[in-house]
Amino acid sequence: MFYFTPLLGAQSSSPASQSLLELDGGVKVLIDVGWDEHFTVSKLKALERHIPSLSIILLTHATPSHLGAFAHCCKNFPLFTQIPIYATTPVISLGRTLLQDVYSSTLLASTIIPAETLAESSFASGSTSTVPALQLLLTPPTAEEIAHYFSLIHPLKYSQPHEPLPSAFSPPLNGLKITAYNAGHTLGGTIWHLQHGMESIVYAVDWNQIRENVLGGAAWLDASGGGAEVIEQLRKPTALICSARGAEKNSLAGGMRRRDELLLDTIRATIAKGGTVLIPTDTSARVLELAYLLEHAWRKEHTNNDSDNPLKSARLYLASRNVGATMRYARSMLEWMDENIVKELEVDEAAATNKKQHRRNDSKQVGSRDHQAAGKAVGPFDFQYLRLLERRRQVERITATKGPRVILASDASLEWGFSKEILGRIANDTSNLIILTESYGARGEVAKDEESLGALLWSWYLERRDGVALEPGPDGQNLEQVHTGGRELQMSTVERVALEGRELLAYQQYLATQRRLQNQMPLGTGSALETSADAVDETSSTTSSSSEESDPERQGRALNTSAAVANLNRNKSGLTKETLGVNVLLRQPGVYDYDVRGKKGREQMFPFVSKRRRADGFGELIRPDEYLRAEERDEVDGHDMRDDSPNKNSKLGLKRKWGDTGLQGENGTSGPGAANKRRQQRLNTKNANGTSNGDVIVNGHHDAELDDLSDDSASEADESTNGPSKVIAQIHSVEAHLKIAYVDFAGLHDQRSLSMLIPLIQPRKLILFGGNVSETTLLANECRQKLVPVFSESSEAAHNDVFTPVNGQTVDASVDTNAWTVKLSSALVKRLRWQNVRGLGVVTLMGYLGAMAVDEQEKAPDSIGKKKQKLLREDTEDSDAQRTPSDVKNQHIAPVLDVLPSSMAAATRSIAQPLHVGDLRLADLRKLLQSTGHTAEFRGEGTLLIDGLVAVRKTATGRIEVEGGGLGLPEYPVRNPESSFYAVKRRIYDGLAVIAGG
Repeated sequence: MFYFTPLLGAQSSSPASQSLLELDGGVKVLIDVGWDEHFTVSKLKALERHIPSLSIILLTHATPSHLGAFAHCCKNFPLFTQIPIYATTPVISLGRTLLQDVYSSTLLASTIIPAETLAESSFASGSTSTVPALQLLLTPPTAEEIAHYFSLIHPLKYSQPHEPLPSAFSPPLNGLKITAYNAGHTLGGTIWHLQHGMESIVYAVDWNQIRENVLGGAAWLDASGGGAEVIEQLRKPTALICSARGAEKNSLAGGMRRRDELLLDTIRATIAKGGTVLIPTDTSARVLELAYLLEHAWRKEHTNNDSDNPLKSARLYLASRNVGATMRYARSMLEWMDENIVKELEVDEAAATNKKQHRRNDSKQVGSRDHQAAGKAVGPFDFQYLRLLERRRQVERITATKGPRVILASDASLEWGFSKEILGRIANDTSNLIILTESYGARGEVAKDEESLGALLWSWYLERRDGVALEPGPDGQNLEQVHTGGRELQMSTVERVALEGRELLAYQQYLATQRRLQNQMPLGTGSALETSADAVDETSSTTSSSSEESDPERQGRALNTSAAVANLNRNKSGLTKETLGVNVLLRQPGVYDYDVRGKKGREQMFPFVSKRRRADGFGELIRPDEYLRAEERDEVDGHDMRDDSPNKNSKLGLKRKWGDTGLQGENGTSGPGAANKRRQQRLNTKNANGTSNGDVIVNGHHDAELDDLSDDSASEADESTNGPSKVIAQIHSVEAHLKIAYVDFAGLHDQRSLSMLIPLIQPRKLILFGGNVSETTLLANECRQKLVPVFSESSEAAHNDVFTPVNGQTVDASVDTNAWTVKLSSALVKRLRWQNVRGLGVVTLMGYLGAMAVDEQEKAPDSIGKKKQKLLREDTEDSDAQRTPSDVKNQHIAPVLDVLPSSMAAATRSIAQPLHVGDLRLADLRKLLQSTGHTAEFRGEGTLLIDGLVAVRKTATGRIEVEGGGLGLPEYPVRNPESSFYAVKRRIYDGLAVIAGG
């Protein structure tokens, strides 16, 4: 059984991705917790309902569209942190820096409390006053909390199968195996393969088959086989979940090299006129590809003394709140990048070693600065010309004056980050240019109030209402730059204001409602409050005392469901009598009677709550802090008081220690010493030559333009309002006179990749997820035509096996197989002859199917040694007559396969035909024949020519055709023509398992 439900991203222009996979046995797997650039809480309601029933969570990419809501879920949905989460190491590291950048860049990431929730909280608290339309902010997670949340993720490596652990409120996973493969779109991006029973599911959303400068291509094709076949682990899955984004996009002629040249030529054309180039991009994924390309282009131009290139006079910047940490992580994860990056690093280290040896010989003739740089290796992400900007004042300084410069800034949506601020400062100059690196869908697919600035500029680029400027390129082709013509850009700025009066009262009522929900709602029993008494008993048995130091495993008592608040409005006590059942006698005061007529099970008895002890296979779980000595306890408590614990501020309704104000800034700092700590960290990160990481070295001179801002900018976040607050948005207009260009650096699959790879994968069922309506429809129609031989002989069945669900729609993509479970007799097992085919054991058998009486006690694990089995045959009637009625009642009839009688064996032997099992790969056959002295090469598509005499073809259905002739080609001298033909057939049979029922 396999059901797929898209929560976000299906047939939508929104890039946010959330998917729910439900497998046999109630196993639920959530893949991605994406969010869009507006950070709307209402879009997480579908996810919120499923959290109490999730088994595991998988993450694919370190982008906002795949894990943007991760920190929000961890902080506001306490059950979320109790679910095992799996991702690759780059996704964990870069995702941490991404969300720290998001929450420090925009106040909207803290999310606004919905107005209906405030109204419900006011009613539940007994207040009759009208709740005004407020924009109250939730408490954002601090940087320390975000780091703690990502430390809970289990890291995985590529191509290593793993059996995950289920959550505490999940059924057993029953042998579920997950395997991560390279997706190529981002560093550490993942294509997930899930194996559960008969289901083999491949989840491939946002992948890129083309190798780039930093990232290798997706791991679809087998490099050892010439790249013509899909690897065996991802081939022929029972279900393929693939994104349709990019199905209408044609690949650029010239490939990756032409794309890089187009970007650099566009930059040169603007810099030559003294303009500023803004390139909005993400802060952790695709920025690595852009930063690498531009840094190496600047290096190349500065090493070429003869060229008069405008890049030499231009400055290069990368503006993002946490980009320094991102680049530090990138330098430590070179093994996850393309193999050319590793080779480049090895070459740079060898060159640095030679310079160091040369410096020893000529030390007196080398200057002091060159003396230090002569033996220093320059890695792929050790920037010499790219300046990292992490403060707003630095951005204000570089945009205050005109001059040739290139600025990479986050985010690509232009809704938050430095890219939005820089756009407002450079938009009124006609010599400036903004380069869009990804498409934003067609205009009109989203509401106007939800359209981002990036989508608006993309629609202007497609309309071209005010004309196009054609700049001549070096190769003779014109570079298109679209005029904006003085249109108005509506840009909003958000400010934080402290709460006062009725606003503060409404916020306190909201917190009181959340505390009441934490204390009254059951733990992880479903997406809504259930009427089962078992759910309430489970909650009561695991409820802890009112101690402040509660166990982390019990912090999920706050069930995060909006349906509970609606239920709270109907009954101020939180739970209705129908929900509590017989437990109303314990949970509601003043209730002493309960009607048990017509009830079943526990509903017929007075409730009894037993304290359950948590234990595992090694015994009862203990808390080490309960066994500390007095001096050790003081030391631990002192450590907690000095440092900000990630869980300290996440608890609602708990008392604070003396001197703990509990006030935090938007970046998570607390107390007056935060600025000094950051200043000391910057001093510690200085290099030996006195320049910090990311400083610009242009023509041998250090760029000290922004050094005087390092200390003043440290207190930027401390000036913000702390404590409960609201947001006030102000909208102002900016006249846009700059030009717009487009270079595709999204790193996603296009129409050619999708149409080529999906037929090679040969999925039994195809689910298209991600992309807008037109892209999904186009790709679905194309796949229905190309996958007809895979699905069945009729196009109608192929139409039914290609699914295009919308958000919230559940599709049944279970595998269509007929499988039975039978027992093998010991006599038949002894006669089995296993054959090995590509690491798999294959055997054929023919037996007699009968019935066997198996005792019910045989199912129990403690009665394995008391098995009692008897065959039900006509010659055992006497033994059956001696059985008591109780023995017959306790027996279970099971099918059993036994050895054929001798009278039937001779008749069936003539019917059984030999069967070949296995999948022959022409690339492997070519290697085997070449190793034995034969000449083998590919001629045409799917044809292998051996010794110029024998041709081996593999049809689309997998059939192998071998043709041989008596006359060979003159360029292939053959000693024995007959031996070539039989050698080929012998190698083919060696790669297959020849089995027969007789």
